[in-house]
Amino acid sequence: MEFDLNETQSLIQKAARDYAQKVILPQAKEIDATEKFPAEILRGLGDLGLLAVNVPGVYGGSEAGVVSYSLAMQEVARACASTAVTMAVTNMVGEVIAQFGTEEQRQKYCPKLASGEYLAGAFGLSEPGAGSDPGGMLTTARLDGDTWVLDGAKQWITSGAYAGVFVVWARTGDKTTHPGGKGLTCFLVEAGTPGLRIGRKEDKMGLRGSNTVALELEGVRVPASALLGELHGGFKIGMMALDGGRIGIASQALGIARAALDESVTYAKDRKAFGKSIGEFQAIQWKLADMRTAIDAAHMLTMRAATLKEAKKPFSREASMAKVFSTENAWKICNEAVQIHGGYGYTREFPAERHLRDVRVSMIYEGTSEVQRIVIARSLLSE
Repeated sequence: MEFDLNETQSLIQKAARDYAQKVILPQAKEIDATEKFPAEILRGLGDLGLLAVNVPGVYGGSEAGVVSYSLAMQEVARACASTAVTMAVTNMVGEVIAQFGTEEQRQKYCPKLASGEYLAGAFGLSEPGAGSDPGGMLTTARLDGDTWVLDGAKQWITSGAYAGVFVVWARTGDKTTHPGGKGLTCFLVEAGTPGLRIGRKEDKMGLRGSNTVALELEGVRVPASALLGELHGGFKIGMMALDGGRIGIASQALGIARAALDESVTYAKDRKAFGKSIGEFQAIQWKLADMRTAIDAAHMLTMRAATLKEAKKPFSREASMAKVFSTENAWKICNEAVQIHGGYGYTREFPAERHLRDVRVSMIYEGTSEVQRIVIARSLLSE
């Protein structure tokens, strides 16, 4: 495995790091405190090509690959996790359209997502009663003449109030002939389509600058050309999107963990107790050592998954391994960061408590830790 970055990867990483540190980080505290959606920041990410890192250049993307995307995600999340998850979902939407869409769909939507003309893209997969089990989906789509009519409800939709286009999954097959996920189909639904309503905004523990809403679809009519991929082919698209998304969330968790470690090291050097810096005490040193070791291990797992995907090799198991290890260890690292900061870590004066709140959901979305272990175990047992 190559450990050195190529020129493109280095340039993407540097561009993301510079922008994150100079523009995003100074606003991160305010974004969290005010729940401000970072519209101008996202437009800046679009200008840098970071909203479509793995989308072909002909459709407005950077065409820089999955490794570059992971590196960029880490840098943005290191500054602001809320901005990073918005960036992640927009990248996923653009990539799904580029991979499964018609030429007309690619030309119409990908450049708007890549440039920031659309502030975000959104996925309409989860429902109030169908999260880890998409086969339990109740949203339906029926063909009426030359249009599809969608009815149902979606839940946990990242950037839903700001997205320009939604990838929406609906049941098109009868449950008796197409049980579980076999009867699901994808559709592209533009913001403002009659019948598409933005529901309640969630009041979340963390990622408070990331907009999360419910969606209601009541008689939403879209043309036949809005079908994404094949009829009844939505489950495959969803699973492939989630596999790639898990690399993004592993990268996001890594970025948050890196920020928590950076701040812990600085605090350990500056904070004095019993006549010396707390970093001179073995208890603190061992915490820092374990934090850095876990970050490096998580990084290697994430880079392996990203490299496999970029090489168009099977990567589903490796993506699940990267996600479950990175997110669970990032949670531990952020928890230790609060401990190292002592009482100050429990206040909003220091970023440690924000990192702890932000990282918690990484073990839930894009497939829970439990789901990742199922994916890994099934792969092992099928060998």
